[in-house]
Amino acid sequence: MNKLVFANLLHRPVRSIISVLAVAIEVIMILSIVGIFMGMLNDQKQRTNGIGADLMMRPSNVSQMNGVGGATLPVKFADPIRKLPHVAVVSPVITNLSTKGSIEVLYGIDFDTFDALKPFVFLSGTRFQGPNDIIIDDVLARSNGGYKVGDTLAVLDQPFRVSGIVEHGKGGRKLLPLATIEQMMGADGKASIFYIKCDDPANQEAVIQEIHSTRGLENYPVQTMEEWLSVMTPEKLPGFNIALNVVTGISVIVGFLVIFQSMYTAVLERTREIGILKSMGASKSAIVGVVMRETAVLAIAGVLVGIVGTYGVRLLLYHVFPTQHFEITAAWVAKAAVIAFFGSLCGALYPAWLAARKDPIDALAYE
Repeated sequence: MNKLVFANLLHRPVRSIISVLAVAIEVIMILSIVGIFMGMLNDQKQRTNGIGADLMMRPSNVSQMNGVGGATLPVKFADPIRKLPHVAVVSPVITNLSTKGSIEVLYGIDFDTFDALKPFVFLSGTRFQGPNDIIIDDVLARSNGGYKVGDTLAVLDQPFRVSGIVEHGKGGRKLLPLATIEQMMGADGKASIFYIKCDDPANQEAVIQEIHSTRGLENYPVQTMEEWLSVMTPEKLPGFNIALNVVTGISVIVGFLVIFQSMYTAVLERTREIGILKSMGASKSAIVGVVMRETAVLAIAGVLVGIVGTYGVRLLLYHVFPTQHFEITAAWVAKAAVIAFFGSLCGALYPAWLAARKDPIDALAYE
């Protein structure tokens, strides 16, 4: 029976290859959407956590995602917060989500206070020397042919001179002077977020209570970095699981239909062959087993090709978008493999049932 299974698959190589590719595309679609979303999410978590703050203060009713929600927090609120006991540093920051060329979050910073949260590690160059200067991290500096201090980099269609290159992991890959990005966004005197550093991490809750006890700041949400990190999960981000489920559903339907069509056609073509097997004593379960084994071989081959193809997609994305993170985890590889494998088997159930129901007399007389 195993020889028959492989002989059947090799007898129609084009159809078998198409079936394998359909399953592979299913796996690639699932792993790619997860890889891109999780890569972006975890990269943002790591770089935001690397800023060195203990607390984050945002305007009310603003998204947890950096760069989403605009700049509506008055910068002047930083002064009374700095005067509170146990507050060491308050750094107003503007974050702006840019989708031009690639998805990235631009940071507008007050250099002195942002550096005081956790000092930059300069690999070359220095701090801003003027309003049209930009600081970039080493990951961006190595991309697109490379950047060095003194080069010109376009941001939101405006030219900026690279004044310094720093180690990655502290906020955005592109950091602009706060006053400059305020003018570009039409948000003079406003910020997206305050990053706050306490004199001692043990005083975080005390600082939160002090801020909420300050007149005019009662309704501004303040959270610890640990609380923010706990919120940045797929389950708590609106739309993440919806998008994932939609892509997974579409990919499963594609794989299901291709396998169904392939196995259904194969059963019709092998009507006489099935009659011979049944006349020789093959049971219905044996006939079903042949069809399902063929499907299993196609599904396993498709899953393997899909996993390899996903790594190929990641290499291609890294080449086109060098700063984009693409995260492939063993857990999601296993999930995608299971979804694709059992989806393929489901696609073969009806053709297998059809084959098992064939009457051996009619099948032998079939031309």
